[in-house]
Amino acid sequence: QVQLVESGGGLVQAGGSLRLSCAASGRTFSSFAMGWFRQAPGKEREFVAAISWSGGSTYYADSVKGRGTISRDNAKNTVLLQMNSLKPEDTAVYYCAASYLLGSYYDTTRGYDYWGQGTQVTVSS
Repeated sequence: QVQLVESGGGLVQAGGSLRLSCAASGRTFSSFAMGWFRQAPGKEREFVAAISWSGGSTYYADSVKGRGTISRDNAKNTVLLQMNSLKPEDTAVYYCAASYLLGSYYDTTRGYDYWGQGTQVTVSS
């Protein structure tokens, strides 16, 4: 088991930045690959970014590539998502997720075993 708690969401103007944080507790954090997903009202949960257990490999959705950076600090049991040049279409609840194995399903919800409760990000135009 691992518990995930997101923070850092809020209201920001278009063009601004936010840094989302996910704090993990429970089983050894460094054993898990981590991901960020988001879900806008009336839409399915979609992949944003993922990072391997070591941090050596990262993956991004095309929609955030060049604007988002995922990182992790295994000593602090934390994974971060830095989002820059935010757009109104980035408005969503952002979820942190943990995966035992970052396989070919890294960009789908089925690839993850544990989820946080989410943090709201609202980007105003």
